[in-house]
Amino acid sequence: MLVCNIIAIILAAICVIYEFRRQLMMLQQNSYRNERYNRWLSASQDTTSTMRLVSGAAALAALSTLSIPMVSMGLVAIVSIVNIFNLAGKKYKKPLVMTNRAKRILGVMLALAALPVAGVIVFCVLGHHSLDRAAVTALLIYCFSPLFVLVANMLLKPVEKHINNKYYKDAERILDSMPDLRIIGVTGSYGKTSTKHYLNRILSEKYDVMMTPGSFNTTMGVIRTIREYLKPYNEVFIVEMGAKQPNDIKEICDLVHPSIGVVTAVGEQHLESFKTIENVQRTKFELIDSLPADGLAVINDDFPYVANRPVSNVECIRYAVSATGAAQYTAEDIQYSPSGTTFTVLAPDGTRLPFTTKLVGECNVSNLLAAIIIALHMEVPVDKIRYAVANIEQVEHRLNMKRTAGGVTIIDDAFNSNPTGSKMALDVLKMMTGGRRIIVTPGMIELGDRQEELNEIFGEHIASSADIAIIVGAYNRDAIVAGIENGKNRIARLHKVDSFNEAQQLLATMLQPGDTILYENDLPDTFK
Repeated sequence: MLVCNIIAIILAAICVIYEFRRQLMMLQQNSYRNERYNRWLSASQDTTSTMRLVSGAAALAALSTLSIPMVSMGLVAIVSIVNIFNLAGKKYKKPLVMTNRAKRILGVMLALAALPVAGVIVFCVLGHHSLDRAAVTALLIYCFSPLFVLVANMLLKPVEKHINNKYYKDAERILDSMPDLRIIGVTGSYGKTSTKHYLNRILSEKYDVMMTPGSFNTTMGVIRTIREYLKPYNEVFIVEMGAKQPNDIKEICDLVHPSIGVVTAVGEQHLESFKTIENVQRTKFELIDSLPADGLAVINDDFPYVANRPVSNVECIRYAVSATGAAQYTAEDIQYSPSGTTFTVLAPDGTRLPFTTKLVGECNVSNLLAAIIIALHMEVPVDKIRYAVANIEQVEHRLNMKRTAGGVTIIDDAFNSNPTGSKMALDVLKMMTGGRRIIVTPGMIELGDRQEELNEIFGEHIASSADIAIIVGAYNRDAIVAGIENGKNRIARLHKVDSFNEAQQLLATMLQPGDTILYENDLPDTFK
């Protein structure tokens, strides 16, 4: 019987470890913030999932049959094995990254879990009881695993603050040692990552440039870039600045002190945490408010909550593609094709500068315009700017266009869809008339109280822009379908699937040479 008990304890412990890693992954995807993790728990109903309820019922049943050890241990073992197979077989779009912080949290979680199990084992040994109680305790820990994540993260908060302060001061020291470094901040509800890449490519024609890599757009991401990537010989440092709540951008600016700031957009993104677009505006303009008197603000008037925000503390250049009334720089004569885009930049003095790029979409022209303005301000020769723009590579998952060997055009806009960007992507799709136009999308997220309304509007745009619409998953399905069915001039035929794998299988049965597929957004694991 002792061997059976030990086996049941080991199986339950393995089950707990797998579940702890999954919960830690979700905490990581929610920026290690307990309040955001709690919102995910509530929205996903993870605390009342089928396997958690089954496991809880099995634990209670095992407690009621402790007088029959084989029955109680059999229940624990069977449920643990099922959980292990389910958890071990899951594939995630954004798996857990075992950073030092993640290791610390997991270590504390395991230590907290070990305490009650060890206590029960000691009680059983001293009282000459069966060890089946320890196995049941381990299974109950699986049932309450979110609590262990929250407590471990809370306990480590002072430790993380101390570690972060040490890294912050080291980053400050490095920046202080580079007084001639020109620092450019880039922020916006959308477009900031693409603008950062384009600016990096263009300025590299004249300067030695470093930019924050990937999505390193938080304070700690910027600190890591400074400590690990920034070199003494770099002349320009481009800092992407993201925000999930007020003061996030101010915190980055207080560290890097940018002299040039770009606001690419203020829109309905992250309304779940910001609540109002006015809060989004105030937060994005923390970058502009931080600039020195001799600095430069470059802001996008195509967005009403950028255009209506006065800037008086610093020289301000406004640019636009559509709302050109008050803009000093505009883009005109925009022409798209499967091979890219041609457009003309109109400068304040009336100069017209023609450009060709591999990129497509009005949003990319807008992002390029911001980068061109800064390059001109920093005296990069026009011919070098034109050469760089023509050779800029598409940023992965951001309106990235490519052709397959079978003659199908793929527009990959799978990164973080938003109301403005999705409309622009559909405008590009609508222009692709060489075959059928297909969109694959799960809709948009983090839109707060306007989630359903904006996804329904998205569906209305789909109705007249795509020949075939494949709606993935249930998260936004009803709203998008309602929009498609109510859309004016509807041409889209509708398909509903439960996963991207199912969408791919459906595409395999219908694709023909000349077709164009738009992949618009790809929800992370927290929105499954």
